[in-house]
Amino acid sequence: MKFAALALALAAGFISAAPAAATERDLLDWGRFFTNDVLGDGYDRWRTGAYTVSIAYGPSNHLDELTDRWGEMLEFRIRSEIIAPASLQSPSASDRPFAGTVSFGVHSHSMLGQAQLRTGFDLVFVGPQTGMGEFQNALHTTLGLSETKILDDQLSDAVYPTLSGELSRDFTIGRARLRPFAEVQAGVESFARIGADLTLGSFGQGALLTRDATTGHLYQVIRSRSDRGFSFVLGGDIARVWSSEFLPEDMGYAVKDTRSRLRAGVNYQGDRYGAYYGLTWLTEEFEAQPEGQLVGALQLRLFF
Repeated sequence: MKFAALALALAAGFISAAPAAATERDLLDWGRFFTNDVLGDGYDRWRTGAYTVSIAYGPSNHLDELTDRWGEMLEFRIRSEIIAPASLQSPSASDRPFAGTVSFGVHSHSMLGQAQLRTGFDLVFVGPQTGMGEFQNALHTTLGLSETKILDDQLSDAVYPTLSGELSRDFTIGRARLRPFAEVQAGVESFARIGADLTLGSFGQGALLTRDATTGHLYQVIRSRSDRGFSFVLGGDIARVWSSEFLPEDMGYAVKDTRSRLRAGVNYQGDRYGAYYGLTWLTEEFEAQPEGQLVGALQLRLFF
């Protein structure tokens, strides 16, 4: 399968570029993160659903901490997403086109002074080649929902190399932790973003965290064993957007110059299992979008 071959080639390139001092590495842990607007405002539209799997690969002696060596701690990321108009049967002529996406990426997590640095490269596949439209149809049929009838008008097959990076730093304020961040991306969507997250509780302590692309929620790739009980997370950010391949200008779409996200989440961690649930308000992404949307997010964790 061409997706798997490209993913393996991408992984090999990043591993070979890693510092020679970090030659003994293992698969350390993995995290999954699911977003869907049915878990939020209950609709099936726009940023309707995504599923991400992140796998941590690095030296086991640095399981609970990052070093300043770029490429030593790697996150292999596989992500699928469905972006759709508000109606899957007879959408408005001004609504956004249907887009199924699957991406394969490798992201390095390291320290830059007191700050945490993530840099990554993803290959983003768009169009019928991903099979996401057929998957949604099969799921809707199984659940007794309406069939998607707009797949003939979905975005065409394409592949977009995408570079991204994020710089963040944790500050302790009493019993809370504040994590301001700055993020840039160039590729399938190009933007610059600033924001912050405030955590009340032990969520994320001793964990490798990464940020969900759609909602901005932080989720655990290497799970924390020092996290206990309930934690609460509040966050928000704003982005300056230059382009989006999901909203082609040659098809008449006008991308909003700015996007904002406001989010809140609750995390519970017991001895053997943990769960995170969050909500995010997303503002409009294109000029003809009549309103924002509320998207839900979920992560389940088990210890064996």
